[in-house]
Formats: sequence, structure tokens, C-alpha cells
Amino acid sequence: MILIRSVLFALILTIVTVPYATFGMLVFWLPPMTRHKLITSWVPIMMWVIRVVLGIRYTVIGRENMPPGPAVILSKHQSAWETIALQQIFPPLCFVLKRELLRVPFFGWGLAQIPGIAIDRAAGKDALSQVVEQGRERLKEGMWVVVFPEGTRVAPGTTHRYKPGGAILAKRAGVPVVPVAHNAGEFWRRNAFLKRPGEIIVSIGPVIEVKGVKADEINKRAEDWVEGEMRRLFPHHYD
Repeated sequence: MILIRSVLFALILTIVTVPYATFGMLVFWLPPMTRHKLITSWVPIMMWVIRVVLGIRYTVIGRENMPPGPAVILSKHQSAWETIALQQIFPPLCFVLKRELLRVPFFGWGLAQIPGIAIDRAAGKDALSQVVEQGRERLKEGMWVVVFPEGTRVAPGTTHRYKPGGAILAKRAGVPVVPVAHNAGEFWRRNAFLKRPGEIIVSIGPVIEVKGVKADEINKRAEDWVEGEMRRLFPHHYD
């Protein structure tokens, strides 16, 4: 049954994404936020498909922690699921992503038409400047900015070093940080074709204010909360 669900999902994903990406390229002349609104109407469609076809549901706890305006989200990154779902939880938003993703046929081409923060990871320190410069623009436009501080998808129960780029962006832009923990990797593993049904828990943490706090401390507070919350909600991954 899992195989059938996963094959059907892959087919629907292709059928839906190709025309959306083509449409995105055709409306390049529209204002950026208009393009964003039109192209991201793909999100609720795919979230419905994920729920009905794959049987993956989600619950959000801590919505009361969301600030009234845009902020920098420092989130755990375990799968492709959160790159879709966070757009539904925190609209409108953009991601810090690898520039090479924009060259992926159809998906990347459409993604390139949405205001985002595409960086060259080989640029070293210049990559951080790209995050800060582009991120401040996106925040001014009223968008949330999602940063995956571990830099890559990590398996459930594991942790990579939290890089400070997101905290530095929040500090220089003068906006708060919102930490996010979740267990999407339990059901949708990295690069796995087969997806298992189940319920993903997304936990939104207390706002981390940046005024009077150094970026390294902001980053550490976010890491401490996210990793502590992961162990509190999903202790079976850390035995």
C-alpha cells in the first residue's frame, strides 16, 4: 500500500508541478509578490494530495508564539515536506536555498519566479552577505524568511552544527527569530521514494528577540530550544 501511495503521489506531483512551473515562467513580467501569490497556490493543492494520497497529516502546536509581523524562522530540516508545509503555516514566506536548485527542470524554473534568497554556497563568506542582503529585502516586502541552520537535511535523532547565518540576518534586519521543531523525517525521509502515513508534529517556539543580543547567542538560543523540543516530543529518536 505504501508503494502504491508513493507511486501515485509521484505521478500527481509531476502532473501538477509541470503546468504550474510553465505558468510561472509565463508570468515573469508580473510584480514579484503577485507572482508569489499565483505560483504558491500550488501549495494547498499539494498539501491536500499529501494528506489524502500519502496519508500524512500534521498538527501545529505553539501558534500563539507567532509574532504579528515577518520574522526569521530557524527550522529543523529533515525532508522535503517542510519546504511545502511551512509555506502554508507561515504565509507569505521564502527560503534560503542553493542557487543550483533553480536549474532543476520545471520545479526549479518555477521556483526562480518566486521571490527568494538563492545563494552560491561555494562563495564562502560572500554567501552570508547574499543571505543578509537578499533577506533584508524579503523581510521589508513583508515575507517570512526560513533558514535551515544545519544547512542540509538531517535524519531523525541526529544534529548538525547550527550555522549563524539566520541569526545574523535577524540581528541586522532587526526582526525576531522563531524556532521550529518537527518530525517530518519519520514519514518522509531524505531522498526516499517511499513515504509512510502518519502525523507530523510541528512545534513553534517562543520568539527570540534580537535587540541587545549578539548573533551567536541568538543562534545558540534557537539551537537549544529546537534540539530540546525534539528530545521532548520525540524521545524515541534519542534513546
